Amino acid sequence: MTKYARLALAVVSLTVAAAAARPLAQAQAQSTIDEVRHNLLQLPYYGVFDFIAFRYEKGTATLVGYAYHPALKQDAERAVKRASGVDVVQDKIEELPPSPMDDELRWNVYYAIYNDPFLSRYAPGGGMLWGHRHAYRGSFFGGDGEPFPGMEPAGDYPMHIIVKNLHITLLGVVDNESDKTLAGMKARQVSGSLGMDNHLTVEKEAPKATR
Repeated sequence: MTKYARLALAVVSLTVAAAAARPLAQAQAQSTIDEVRHNLLQLPYYGVFDFIAFRYEKGTATLVGYAYHPALKQDAERAVKRASGVDVVQDKIEELPPSPMDDELRWNVYYAIYNDPFLSRYAPGGGMLWGHRHAYRGSFFGGDGEPFPGMEPAGDYPMHIIVKNLHITLLGVVDNESDKTLAGMKARQVSGSLGMDNHLTVEKEAPKATR
């Protein structure tokens, strides 16, 4: 075998090995993502007034969102560190300041949305707690002009209600545009707010089975 033939064979072997390694690396990354999601969903104080989204890439997990409960930020970081494959956690979760006025607004928005006849199926007991129902099917949360691009949302409540200094932000996932519009309308109707941003993501429908 000539020198050039041996070189060509070595290049081919390396290419084949690299191609074989890619699916394994992808499977390992997906396993880590599933474990991160699971660990976040087990947090006992993670509720409707908090919101966490995450991204995992090459050993680094990045957390973003808002923590209403005082211990949630630290608990989320510790939970994600326990996931196999996570070497570094970048915790960018913002802790919301305590405010009785914000608390009153939170609950008023909660009741306005989750007691609505058309949106009540998203409430606890309504069978639509998407965090445990399935992994998020759509593209990762956030697009142009929206917060947290490239991040996957994690949470039991489909619609999370974030209130900071009397400003309302809706985050999470709903099934269709009509539900997103209605939730935003209900939030805007609550008195006492200084503004509202509707950043709910509409989940893509699952592909229909072909005959």
